[in-house]
Amino acid sequence: MIPLNTSIVSGVALSKIDGEVKMLLMKRVKGGFWCHVAGSIEEDETGIDAIVREFKEETQIEVSNLYNAQFLEQFYEASVNVIQLIPVFVVLCAPEQEVVLNEEHTEYKWCSLEDALELAPFPNQHAVFKHVWSYFVEKPANALYRVDAD
Repeated sequence: MIPLNTSIVSGVALSKIDGEVKMLLMKRVKGGFWCHVAGSIEEDETGIDAIVREFKEETQIEVSNLYNAQFLEQFYEASVNVIQLIPVFVVLCAPEQEVVLNEEHTEYKWCSLEDALELAPFPNQHAVFKHVWSYFVEKPANALYRVDAD
């Protein structure tokens, strides 16, 4: 049997940078790969609480415009024999959003979809980025997906 883990959340930040919508990718210290914000849900937290905290910890972004991306990131993590099911959130940031990384990342880039697909190594990341781009950049964010981050 392969157990399921549902204790992680992830989120994609979008901001207008130099007049164009871009998504935030960061290079992880552990593994050296490019990714979006993600982290574990702590005891007594909801998924929403966790993603707001993770954005603050990893980027210093104060989340105020949060959406349920209506997407589950999923993959098999062979090293621990677990299937990860991760709800994805989208944060619509102010234009020219500042980022201050914590010790988990070495650098960041605001990317077009094409740049993000080039940088990110995993197919499931590609699926997340394409979905977010389709439903939050190419179309206006649907108000039904909005979640209260307070």
